[in-house]
Amino acid sequence: MITTTLSRRGFLAGAAATTGLLASGTLGLAQGYPERNFRVIIPTGQGGGAERLARAFDDAWSKLLGRKFEYSFHPGAAGQIGYELFVKRNPRDGYNMLFGNMGPEMIMYAVQKPDYKFPEDYIYFSRMDIDDSCIFVKRDSPLNDAKAIVEAAKKKPLNVAVSRIPHPASIGMLALGEATGAQFNLIPYGGGNPTYIAVLNGEADIGALPIAGVLALSDRLKVVGVFNRENIFAADTENAPTINATFGTNIPDLYSSRAWAVHTEWADAHPADFDKLQKTSEQAHQDPVFRDAFEKSGAPVRALKYGDRKTCTEYATAMVDLAKRYEKVLSASK
Repeated sequence: MITTTLSRRGFLAGAAATTGLLASGTLGLAQGYPERNFRVIIPTGQGGGAERLARAFDDAWSKLLGRKFEYSFHPGAAGQIGYELFVKRNPRDGYNMLFGNMGPEMIMYAVQKPDYKFPEDYIYFSRMDIDDSCIFVKRDSPLNDAKAIVEAAKKKPLNVAVSRIPHPASIGMLALGEATGAQFNLIPYGGGNPTYIAVLNGEADIGALPIAGVLALSDRLKVVGVFNRENIFAADTENAPTINATFGTNIPDLYSSRAWAVHTEWADAHPADFDKLQKTSEQAHQDPVFRDAFEKSGAPVRALKYGDRKTCTEYATAMVDLAKRYEKVLSASK
């Protein structure tokens, strides 16, 4: 029989070493997710509506998770570049997320047909908002209502500033043109801010974007029509009419919804950690810290509507179907 004698000093040294291993995770014992900060890809330019919404939200969310969020911005190819980076290059470890605009980016997915797959490669799990698409002009524009816009566009093509071609607002303009005989030349500017500027400086005749960002600039921009069956922002838009009511069209509701996404592989392999992300994001959505920060950005709090993974997946799938329905007019715009 072999015995060993361990001094008190040796025991304490060994215990300290073991504690260090446990703390560092080198023995493979989880310390509780999350253990470090999150990295987030936004597939549009810096300074746009997606960044403002994400940063307003993470003030509340980071408080619950105990970790911060670090952002990188990758505009281009209607969002495809950001998704390619997220799916193909970012580790699938639960610390890399994407904050995307499901409407335009699922339309992009359907039209441009990239080689990653939804929902096999990524899933949306926390919807932030519902943001109706609208037509807008600068305050001193002679095209001060939707009828004037259509009449002008029947005589000659109007330049329409959009953030990207695959977008619910772009579908709205193309569908309106198809229904009325108006001619609209869509010009993608790669994000909300440059789209607003193009309208304000007269480079484009009109613009088409989600309504929340336009309302934040209501002193300089005017909403003249909404692509929805009801204008829930009537009080904020001087009772701007819906496009369907104005022209007797039957264009479907065209709204954007921004949401957080993770890699499907990680979510399926770590259900408890993924559940923590879902539950804390829902809690953060109700936090006054988030809602106050969002309102201070000039956007209407009524646009904030939480949605879980099921809601996000149903919406994303519907956007793919919508894109297929309007693929002809989207392709004709290129």
